[in-house]
Amino acid sequence: MADSFKIDFLAHGKAESGDLIVFVGDDLQPSAAVAKQIGPKTVELIARAASAENFKGKAKSVMTLVVPAGLPVDRLIVVGVGGEKDRASLDFAQLGGLIAGKVNGKLATAVLDLPGIDVTPEAVADVALGAQLRRYRFDRYKTKKDENGAKGASRLVLTVADPAAVKKVAKAREGIQQGVIIARDLVNEPPNVLGPQEFAARAEALAKLGVEVEILDDKAMRKLGMGALLGVAQGSVRGGRVAIMRWNGGKPKDSPVAFIGKGVVFDTGGISIKPGAGMEDMKGDMAGAACVVGLMHALASRKAKANVVGAIGLVENMPDGNAQRPGDIVTTMSGQTIEIINTDAEGRLVLADVLWYVQDRFKPKFMIDLATLTGAIMVALAQEYAGLFSNNDELAERLTAAGQATGERVWRMPLGPEFDKMIDSKFADMKNSAGRFGGSSTAAALLQRFVNDVPWAHLDIAGTAMGSPQNEINKGWASGWGVRLLDRLVRDHYEA
Repeated sequence: MADSFKIDFLAHGKAESGDLIVFVGDDLQPSAAVAKQIGPKTVELIARAASAENFKGKAKSVMTLVVPAGLPVDRLIVVGVGGEKDRASLDFAQLGGLIAGKVNGKLATAVLDLPGIDVTPEAVADVALGAQLRRYRFDRYKTKKDENGAKGASRLVLTVADPAAVKKVAKAREGIQQGVIIARDLVNEPPNVLGPQEFAARAEALAKLGVEVEILDDKAMRKLGMGALLGVAQGSVRGGRVAIMRWNGGKPKDSPVAFIGKGVVFDTGGISIKPGAGMEDMKGDMAGAACVVGLMHALASRKAKANVVGAIGLVENMPDGNAQRPGDIVTTMSGQTIEIINTDAEGRLVLADVLWYVQDRFKPKFMIDLATLTGAIMVALAQEYAGLFSNNDELAERLTAAGQATGERVWRMPLGPEFDKMIDSKFADMKNSAGRFGGSSTAAALLQRFVNDVPWAHLDIAGTAMGSPQNEINKGWASGWGVRLLDRLVRDHYEA
């Protein structure tokens, strides 16, 4: 949840109190307009202080001057934006997070006139988005709040050339911010609070935004023949669910785009039980589903002009006397059979049935699934990129571009007949695990058997969605990864 933090957009003018934030390049010079606003003596003061503090104006570097002479403010915060190359690749959301992390008191004013950079209304809106996301914290279960974590300005003023234009763009960003926070909250919730049914209820709350939500229970899934998903769910006293969310913002005859999320609310590994150390993190094994719910909120909030389907498979993987075993064979909704080699390779079983259901019922333009699917992807990509597997070059290229634009980066991984052959089974059509080698690619190969000819991409987000490296817009455990990426994909390519 985000704390009480207000952001206003005003025309450029003199700050009268609180913190004042200005930006300089690697030559230590602010823009001409800012230099005129703060005066030559303050520009000289910045240069003198920089020499004393060894501040060189590098990108993301910060220097703070307390009670600066000649200015009626408490602190002057000087933020470096680096040289020409740094400015060309500036991430405005990260910049907003950096600002939010440096201010304190009741008021801070940032003059968004940056040297050598065209600051568009979209860029300013991203600064505001980043500042809001930086303030997120999940402390609803703490009886004593961390006052240190709550420090920071309660009001941030961003001064800009055209406040009216910025406000219009920023309004659309509010839904994205809320969507990311929804995804973070879902991933952070403890598993005793958020079971499959409770998760489905969170999805149903999207109805207030005009999203049509349908919930499939055990009986409905059994009737559809979702034997793979139900095989995972049968070890838990908490029954599985599938939530189908539909946003109809495009033309009635347009095929939808579809997003599918793995929602294992807690993963013990089942009979193939995981080691105890770190198992508490397996409450986040539903981050793919959390992203889809957050994305649907973002799209509906800004009334995206697209038809969108979001589908999430919700189960708990537990090792009771009714749990499936290694050696079991399950029949999927598609009619294909899967031999269970490892019950801890459960996410692909959940996704197999949901992918088939979505392609069969909705005939989408494309399907993208998100899943904290394999530890192997972190061996390959650490926690810097999500693994991207796809049967469609155009979709993969568009995802890569959206990742570069938002900072939620993806890296395309191999997917070919060699990996598909590795999942062939002696006793069934396929097996759910082919061993350690190429583990992310063989998992993706199994999923590909359930998409038919629909353009499809699989995002393995095991390293990026939970416990991921902290940055300027995420200081918590759950990142809400994927909401901004996929909103950008839809906005750039699939709206009417």
